[in-house]
Parts: sequence; C-alpha cells; structure tokens
Amino acid sequence: MGLGPVFVVSGPSGSGKTTLIRHILAEGAYPLRLAISATTRPPRPGERDGIDYYFWDREQFEAQLAAGAFLEHAVVHGQLYGTLRAEVDSYRQKGLGVLLDIDVQGAEQIRPLYPEAITIFVYLSRWEMYEQRLRQRHTESEESLQRRLQTAQRELAHKDDYQYHILNDHLDEALRAFRELIARPFSSHTKGSPCTTN
Repeated sequence: MGLGPVFVVSGPSGSGKTTLIRHILAEGAYPLRLAISATTRPPRPGERDGIDYYFWDREQFEAQLAAGAFLEHAVVHGQLYGTLRAEVDSYRQKGLGVLLDIDVQGAEQIRPLYPEAITIFVYLSRWEMYEQRLRQRHTESEESLQRRLQTAQRELAHKDDYQYHILNDHLDEALRAFRELIARPFSSHTKGSPCTTN
C-alpha cells in the first residue's frame, strides 16, 4: 500500500473552504481524514475540542512547538495555529488521504515537506462577498472582522502559488470541482486529465 495523498486547501476567511471539506468528508467516497489543527484561539459556539480543533493554551502550544511536534505553525489574527505531525504521517502510512485546511503561511511551510501535495486555493469572484459571508456568520466582533478582511487581501495575493483554484461563488459548482481534484490520486485513470476549476 502506498502513502495516502496530501491535500493542502487554503483560501481567505469567508471563501467557504471549510464547507467544501465538510461536504467531501460527509460523502465518504474516498478514504480521507481532516488533519485537526491546534490553536490558542477560544472555541466558537458549537466547536468541540479534539474534533474541530485542539484548543490549547499558549503555554501548551509553545511546549509542543519546542518539542518539534508541528509540521507547520503560524500566527493568525494574533492566535497560534499549527498542524501536528501525528495528524498526517501516521494516517498516510495507512493509505488514507489527509486534508490540511491551512492558511497561506502554513502552506508555504508544508510544500517543501510534501512536494507531492495537491494544493488548492478557494476564492470568491467579488471582494464584497467575503465581508458579506463573514457578517452572516455572526461570530466576529467588528474589530475581528476587519482584521480578517485585511488578512484576506494578503492571502489573495498568494493565489497563484497554488496548483489549482476553485471559484466558490456557487457551492454546487465548487463542490464538483473539488470532488474531481480529490478523486485524482485515488483513481489512476483520472491522473493527468484536464481540470476546469477556474
């Protein structure tokens, strides 16, 4: 059994990348798991420790960082985020594909570690859509929302660092494109086929 594939999925806050990942995992068509990130930010309503994130205090995060437990880490909106080695390599050994829902800083650190990774950037066609979607969440203060929008502008500048782009104005179309990319490494006959995700 070969190593399972790695998928790096990034996109600005509000782009819907996490929604796409949840749909793919719920469909259960391929042997996939989402690498659970660790973070020092507090949980949002409904989020569960060990399922959505590992919610750690800064002392615990920094101790694990010093011990070399992370593949990548970044400071995002003033909070620490990171992907644990244990969330990726052991599952790949079993042939499972691993999805990494990480920002552009994390993706930059992951690329040299997994040069074979499939990298995907999720985006929206109009700038105002990011703010609209973030406001619809009702999870951010105005200060936090503005900070996320500033970060989104910086992240969009890295779109072309990714192999594939998925426009997510319409979920059904974006999900179809995402599903095609996920299927590729699991189906040898689809390798090398053209992808129309833009």
